[in-house]
Amino acid sequence: MAQRFGGRFSPGGARPDAAQEALAEMRRVDAAGAKANLLFVPAVIAAFAGLFGSPAALVLSLGSAAVLALSAWLLREGLRAEAAFEARAIARRPGLPRKTFAAVLTGGGALLAGLSGGTEFLGSLLYGIAASGLHLAAFGLDPLSDKRVEGIDSFQQDRVARVVEEAEGYLAAIREQIASLGDRALEMRVTGFEALARRMIRTVEEDPRDLSAARRYLGVYLMGARDATLRFADLYRRSRDPAARADYEALLGDLEANYAEGTTRLLDGGREAMDLEIKVLRDRLHREGVTIDR
Repeated sequence: MAQRFGGRFSPGGARPDAAQEALAEMRRVDAAGAKANLLFVPAVIAAFAGLFGSPAALVLSLGSAAVLALSAWLLREGLRAEAAFEARAIARRPGLPRKTFAAVLTGGGALLAGLSGGTEFLGSLLYGIAASGLHLAAFGLDPLSDKRVEGIDSFQQDRVARVVEEAEGYLAAIREQIASLGDRALEMRVTGFEALARRMIRTVEEDPRDLSAARRYLGVYLMGARDATLRFADLYRRSRDPAARADYEALLGDLEANYAEGTTRLLDGGREAMDLEIKVLRDRLHREGVTIDR
């Protein structure tokens, strides 16, 4: 399906760099993918198979289907959490080991499925152990340790991780509200803003010392953007007011400009600090009688 894609000089167009990053974000493949969704199939088969057995077999089959469906859902969420963990330079390990729980539940579902088919308990238990082992072999474990940057103290990195999680929560809330409107063009604009916000997040993750300068952008500004989006979505869902939409798009444009400028200042600030360190080092070497050709 064709979709309009604006530029700087297009009516209502987004910034070119934001639009390109928005398109890249929308093309990103879901980390869960088809392999996780396929695991919902055994749950359906287990529920269907129980319809032709005794009442006890029906109950066991339905229990197996429920456990297997929960396992598939946990696996899908665990894969997404792992992808988000791998995408960040600084991240805390998932608080809930979803993939590990999914493997255990897969074993439990296979155990119940074996019992519903008339297999003795020991044989069903072996089926469950085999299913859990195959699940772990196919999808692995959850991240077991926090991801950190060498040379930066743990306290500062924990602060960055907390601020990034909070910022991602605000961005997710904004994305969900706009997605509920079913407006593709607005989704593109919001995704472009998300891309610029995540560019600042990556800058802070690469150098956590920039957190103090970026905290206002990743906290207060994103909270305000989320609240404005909630109000706009509620109004636009009921009235489809073009003036309200124009005001919201203008707000997005201002936010994109501010975030792009803020990220540039963070990068320039890092360059200034590096130049200052180089100058201090040159002066020290000069006092020691060492001359370095420029």
